[in-house]
Amino acid sequence: MSTAAISLPRVARHNPLAAIGVVLVVLFVLCALFAPLLAPQDPAHIDLPNRLDPPSVSQWCGTDELGRDICSRLIYGARISMLVGSCVVLASLSLGLIIGSIAGYYGGRVDRFINVVLMNAFLSFPGILLAIAFVAFRGPGIFNLVIALSLGGWVGYARLVRAQVLAAREKEFVEAARALGASDLRVIVSHILPNIIQPVIVQAAIGMAAAILAEATMSFLGLGVPPPAASWGSMLNDARAHLFDSPHLVLFPAAAVMLAVLSFNFIGDALRDLLDPRSRIEAGL
Repeated sequence: MSTAAISLPRVARHNPLAAIGVVLVVLFVLCALFAPLLAPQDPAHIDLPNRLDPPSVSQWCGTDELGRDICSRLIYGARISMLVGSCVVLASLSLGLIIGSIAGYYGGRVDRFINVVLMNAFLSFPGILLAIAFVAFRGPGIFNLVIALSLGGWVGYARLVRAQVLAAREKEFVEAARALGASDLRVIVSHILPNIIQPVIVQAAIGMAAAILAEATMSFLGLGVPPPAASWGSMLNDARAHLFDSPHLVLFPAAAVMLAVLSFNFIGDALRDLLDPRSRIEAGL
């Protein structure tokens, strides 16, 4: 039996929250990929005679103010959250890797400009305000939402990568690669980045949780995916008027957002322990 096969059950026993997080993420991904097969009804189907029905055997999560099935909308909402979250993390991570690597590897004026001027300029404004301003100017939509959330998301990755590259560029293997005539691009891509990728992976897992929460926030403000597309944030916005007479309209989408955010945070914490040799040895993994 392989080492990975032996260690996975140990990881699950040592960190059950991580195992729960993995199960939830797999569930959300399956809902996102197979939403048309899993949803019991069309999420945009309006049935006014059955509006605001409570949860029942035929409709597990009840119906909203237009009689739409909440369970179906939750399943389709997972598609929006997973798609936007993944694209935001991918775009932010890619931009952060490029800018952070350049700043950390070359140092000097390049580093001062990127770190002091560029990064601080973006950090001086809250990321959600930048996203709101961008979407208000460009209009709602998945593409604009991804760009808007990536505008401020790349800075955290860039600062992390910069710090790691600053420490790695003085190591012996980097000096050896330079002495052998390797180009700067080859040194960064082939020698530095593979040795600093571990904390970046942890940051990406936690960043996925932040991206999902940001998408729900933007949709709650009416700046996310336009209707009739189902989104957890827009469902919460529509449910505000029925908070006391039909609380199930708020509870189910809020629980979906909470579980998605918690699951990626659990996975991020577990990855941090697994990728740290000292923590892995102490845990007996």
